[in-house]
Amino acid sequence: MVRTCCAWLILLVASGLFSGCAASSVSASGTSGMMRVNLESGDRAAFSALAAAFAANNAGHELHWYRATSDLTATDRPRILLVQAGEARATIDRRDSAVGLGDVLVLAPGQTAAFDAAVGLLEFTLPADPKPPIAGTPSNVPDAGVPRVIRPDWDPAITDTPGGCATDEGAYRRVLLTWLGKNGPYTFHGLNVHRVRIDDSFTHYHPTVGGFDEFYLVQAVRPGARLITSERVAAIEQPESLDRAEIDGLLESTELAMADLVYLPRGTAHRGLGGVLAQVITVPGFVPGAEIGIDHHLHSINQRFGLSGAAALPLHAAGAETAIVR
Repeated sequence: MVRTCCAWLILLVASGLFSGCAASSVSASGTSGMMRVNLESGDRAAFSALAAAFAANNAGHELHWYRATSDLTATDRPRILLVQAGEARATIDRRDSAVGLGDVLVLAPGQTAAFDAAVGLLEFTLPADPKPPIAGTPSNVPDAGVPRVIRPDWDPAITDTPGGCATDEGAYRRVLLTWLGKNGPYTFHGLNVHRVRIDDSFTHYHPTVGGFDEFYLVQAVRPGARLITSERVAAIEQPESLDRAEIDGLLESTELAMADLVYLPRGTAHRGLGGVLAQVITVPGFVPGAEIGIDHHLHSINQRFGLSGAAALPLHAAGAETAIVR
């Protein structure tokens, strides 16, 4: 019942839109669906396609990948950068800090960063705040209380906070930039990020209206870890309208690898499982009430068509009986 990434790409190869599953580092079902690129592959065209889709869905935003850089010049817009490779001493506003895999840099407009060794950085450039400011509109400029270097494994203010995709007691889930102050020490609305080990999350999506786009930046992975996705949320939410023939391909499965960047636009259902350590990034920030579970609908589909064992649609047991909205 779960269509694999390579099976999907066979269709693209046949139509001349894609050349090779094993050799490629990007998969997508249109710019409104899931896209994936491996940052270590050096495939600039694949990354550009993903970045362009993100920018088209989020006016005023940009996405950049610096494979090995030792200097960031100033811009007139705020930037959030995630360290994906290398270790160095970073200097921002004449303050030094060690940086490495899993750390996040927060640069206000006009700020620069220098490194004593090359590092790999994924950069989100956010829109500049309007002038004059609009009352009631959250600012994209980080306030003074947000550190310019956030180190989730070294900052004593950041502790494990189970929730979201990792609800087990003792789960590794560290909130770096949050929408709600009660969830973490550093509040920022333009973009949120938490570093989490996903063993088995519930299946959910973020609505196209009032929701947010999401990224997984993979920083460690167990063999066989994967992401289940679907672009057919409307059909899943109406199990009574489905025919048996429509069940095949309702969900897709993509195996994940170190340095994968996965883009999940609003409206794309997703579920991570198998053990993946990722920076989970949301743009804009995580809006409360915009994480909508669909496992109970998948359970209804299984029951309606008598699907069991390997034939059943995979789902998260905790969400099978009750609708989850967070």
